[in-house]
Amino acid sequence: MNRIPDLTVTTWRKSSYSDGGGTNCLEVADGYPGLVPVRDSKVRNGRVLVFGTASWQAFVTGVKAGA
Repeated sequence: MNRIPDLTVTTWRKSSYSDGGGTNCLEVADGYPGLVPVRDSKVRNGRVLVFGTASWQAFVTGVKAGA
């Protein structure tokens, strides 16, 4: 079973943790239950990483904690 969603019509939003200077920008897509698609905003046609929700939440928790 292929769990990777069709992301060709996805609306992306920039992470609130991006630096705002156009250099270290991460974008995520909402609306995919159980999945969090992530891409580099500077390479919009580049690869997309798709994380499970629990893995993504663990990553965000670590970032907030300064890990």
